[in-house]
Amino acid sequence: MNKMKKSKFFRFFAFSIIALLLVACGNDEDDTIENEEGVLNVVSTFSILSDMVEEIGGDYVHVHNLVPIGTDPHDYEPLPEDIKAATDADVLFYNGLNLEGGERGWFFRLVNSVNQSEDNVYKATQGIEPMYLADEEGNQEVNPHAFISPKVGIQMTKNIRDALIESMPEQTDYFQKQADEYLSQLEKIDQDYTEKIGEIPEEDRIFIASEQAFQYMTAEYGLKEGYIWAIDTDENGTPDQIKSTIDFVRENQPNVLFVESNVDRRPMQTVSSDTDVEIYDRPIYSDEIGKPGEEGDTYIKYLEYNLDVIYHGLKK
Repeated sequence: MNKMKKSKFFRFFAFSIIALLLVACGNDEDDTIENEEGVLNVVSTFSILSDMVEEIGGDYVHVHNLVPIGTDPHDYEPLPEDIKAATDADVLFYNGLNLEGGERGWFFRLVNSVNQSEDNVYKATQGIEPMYLADEEGNQEVNPHAFISPKVGIQMTKNIRDALIESMPEQTDYFQKQADEYLSQLEKIDQDYTEKIGEIPEEDRIFIASEQAFQYMTAEYGLKEGYIWAIDTDENGTPDQIKSTIDFVRENQPNVLFVESNVDRRPMQTVSSDTDVEIYDRPIYSDEIGKPGEEGDTYIKYLEYNLDVIYHGLKK
């Protein structure tokens, strides 16, 4: 057994032991989520999804977010409190589209380790047509970052609403009302994206960021997308990737370069130095919302902030 396989085996073994111990102690009042009568205990995988569930569920949900802001949601190691929350959850939401590693990824290992019923597990991106990424070697995988597009956020809202209604049908009217109000905000933002990006001259609609995370959004609203790396791995910003990006910038002449709030700026700084195209002075958000109190600290604000950055960055 090689070192990597050994490491994964022992991590999974330790994870399983912790889960079994917590399940065995499940009757201890101190080891369970506080159960409020008439409130759904919800586990959600990452910050954007958790914020959406809180907005739609309102007074009838208690949400435990798994992946903290600033932590990679693709390869997360659940903590003991996450295992405890998953054990006691009435509803569990995950993004899907391979964000959590697919059916063999960390989220479903968590679900299976605590013997959660699959009837309690809901995919927020159900019905979304996946788009695909490919690296330099031709390896292909689903792009999980669909939520960057407000059009996708609308479908996710409907899926969350339907799951909450199914889990607590006596509050159907409440969840419907909450979702309708949320949908009206998202539909307005969708319209704003169409109108604002439409104001940018076609030759200036060149969007380039570090990762090809923005594919759903750029395809929906008519932006030509460039990037340094397509698939997020341990080797991002390689010399070949940077050379390819420099060629793209020289050919397409974007007004600015964008850098995400949670990535290393150095690869894009190299591109900027070699092309004399400036990095925009405000970061753009990709797979997480801002920390509380920051710009973009809710999904609605995240979408509005990104549009503002794109519009003022690309429009001369």
